[in-house]
Amino acid sequence: MYHLENSQQGEKYNTIFSKTTPAQRRRRNARSRWRSRALLGLYLFLMILPIYWLINMSLQTNSEILGSMTLWPQNLTFDNYIGIFTNSSWYMGYVNSMLYVAMNMFITICVALPAAYAFSRYRFIGDKHLFFWLLTNLMAPPAVFLLPYFQLYYSVGLFDTHIAVALAHCLFNIPLAIWILEGFMSSVPKEIDETAYIDGYSFPRFFIKIFIPMIRSGIGVTLFFLFMFSWVELLLARTLTATSAQPIGMIMTRTSTASGIDWGTLAAAGVLTIVPGILVVYFVRNHIAKGFALGRT
Repeated sequence: MYHLENSQQGEKYNTIFSKTTPAQRRRRNARSRWRSRALLGLYLFLMILPIYWLINMSLQTNSEILGSMTLWPQNLTFDNYIGIFTNSSWYMGYVNSMLYVAMNMFITICVALPAAYAFSRYRFIGDKHLFFWLLTNLMAPPAVFLLPYFQLYYSVGLFDTHIAVALAHCLFNIPLAIWILEGFMSSVPKEIDETAYIDGYSFPRFFIKIFIPMIRSGIGVTLFFLFMFSWVELLLARTLTATSAQPIGMIMTRTSTASGIDWGTLAAAGVLTIVPGILVVYFVRNHIAKGFALGRT
């Protein structure tokens, strides 16, 4: 009965399909392609428009920004960028942010790699409960840990240091890194480990020379997410720093003064904040593409 119904439906569709001429099918396919291109173009326009407007504002003076709306700078100026690159209080914000982000990525990946390997290769009592307990740290907002971190770091002398922010971000990044890497490591057959040990490889030599290259796409994806969280996180970074390690996000709030907001400098600082993210995506784009296709993300 099932095959009979299917054959009847197939004949019905074939009859409908046979009624359309090749010219009608070509027109229908062309309309479908143009519709897809139009939707893609609209999506790209909506995505790029805020970035273009930010760049446009960064190349204008405050009087022009606050005046009539213009699609491009009428009086092109680079003074906003020059002011940032020549003022140490501005460019040190970028240096501070890059320092604690790099520290956090290094610490997180060093801890997460062996931990993820243990979760993917060994079974022990409570391993699944421990694995999902780590993920619960991601469910808590950073504001929950503000007071404990502040009091602890102030007591041990880590307040207003880069390592303090990097360690605070590890609370969220290490569980995320373990979760991502465990998925990639579980996809590697255990027979590769056993073959390497039979060939005389020690564990550190096998792990560094054989295993890590096999999951380099997963490491690329993990580093991408670590960078994204640590670079845009502001609440912990601004609370755990005062002057020496302030992030760029905190320094950008200085543009609001009693005389008003320096819109041009604020826009230029925003453009420069986007640049590191674009560079990271550019250099790890191949690993990210493979990682999204192969991994659990």
